[in-house]
Amino acid sequence: MDLDKIKEAIIELNDRDTKELVANALKKNIDPQEILEKGLIAGIKEVGNLFTRKEYFVPEVLLASEAFYSGFNMISPLIKSQILKKKAKIVIGVVGGDIHDIGKNIVKVLVEASGYDIIDLGKDVATEKFINTVAREKPNVLALSSLLTTTMMRMNDIIKGLEQRKLRSNIKVIIGGAPVNQDFAKKIKADAYGKDAADAVRLIEKITGA
Repeated sequence: MDLDKIKEAIIELNDRDTKELVANALKKNIDPQEILEKGLIAGIKEVGNLFTRKEYFVPEVLLASEAFYSGFNMISPLIKSQILKKKAKIVIGVVGGDIHDIGKNIVKVLVEASGYDIIDLGKDVATEKFINTVAREKPNVLALSSLLTTTMMRMNDIIKGLEQRKLRSNIKVIIGGAPVNQDFAKKIKADAYGKDAADAVRLIEKITGA
């Protein structure tokens, strides 16, 4: 019942109730991993489903992500090592010249809620920063976002840069954003195209097998 209430608080976009319910669950010695999986993750995944069905829109998803993180930040110190051992590492960011990051932020919260170790480089990220981060962090997946037709070719530059540094064979690249599609992904030799945030999570789960 406690975990169902946490799930419902996130679906109802209520960060205050989420914090209180998580605090009460911890006081009752409910396993933090259970709180995460059956309360917080269950809630944000249902929000993702509502978003896919167009019953929720960007404002609702952002409010739900605030509610999710209000609880997640309380329990993550208790279970972070467990989470990182379970899942793959993802680097995400919006390409250089583009400051539109709402879609990227929605993908981030759903991917992190699914238990992945995610490195968010933010928006307007230089091509070299993506490449250097891949070289340093050795992630399993690089997720690139662009909302502008004037910046979408930066994705191609990043993939070519990975090839030149001999990093491409060790990483899967997925792309998303309003101006891109499956044909564009094929053209620039990306591994996959995600049409929305929920699709991105499914692709990452398929690619990593985690």
